[in-house]
Amino acid sequence: MSSETALLQLRGVRYRYPGAENDVLAGIDFALHRHDRLGLYGPNGSGKTTFLHTIMGLVCPRQGEVLFEGRSVRSEKDFRAVRSRIGLLLQNADDQLFCPTVLEDVAFGPLNLGMAPERAAEHARQTLAALGLQGFDSRLTHRLSGGEKKLVSLAAVLAMQPDALLLDEPTNGLDPATRLHIIDILNSLDAALIIISHDWDFLHRTVSQYLTLKAGHLVHDPEMVPHHHAHAHPHGGEPHAHS
Repeated sequence: MSSETALLQLRGVRYRYPGAENDVLAGIDFALHRHDRLGLYGPNGSGKTTFLHTIMGLVCPRQGEVLFEGRSVRSEKDFRAVRSRIGLLLQNADDQLFCPTVLEDVAFGPLNLGMAPERAAEHARQTLAALGLQGFDSRLTHRLSGGEKKLVSLAAVLAMQPDALLLDEPTNGLDPATRLHIIDILNSLDAALIIISHDWDFLHRTVSQYLTLKAGHLVHDPEMVPHHHAHAHPHGGEPHAHS
């Protein structure tokens, strides 16, 4: 890890789902630096999405704090500033796209950042073109395919030119060609990444470090490397070491 001030930090963060007996995040300490590319794995229900939502201020921890560039962020105003610099790609693209047309969705973030309408529209078109979505400007979002929605959601995030991207299962439901296209896009970016995924080959191609969230704790194992298997065995679907 770099000695520079972390872009994002969590200190002693605890979160418990309403009605639950135990914390799903049980005293998390974490730092993300500007060029980190992290893969995050954990069993279903382990709190991976909650971890990302805590960073973005979408859920409020019952204990601990979130810091952005060394400063504690607590209020909604504070987190609005964080969201202008950190992009979150939701697992379900339908939760992210809410404007009638593709261009409106992709231009929404730049407009909120104060970009003039004409400049925001042009920037949105350039972002769409970079993702191979030329001519999608006037397409209706609700008529897009699942893969197209995922790419448009990613375009909406990238249009804000974030310093870091938090991606929640970005390859779910994608065809092989779209999946490879997203790999190429992510590898071309100069941004920090946290990627939640059960797709080991995707992680192997996009991240350089690996974390597991289990029983409320983050575990980093430098010897555990995500990799693709051409064979099958009982541990093929979870992180494991070879003897």
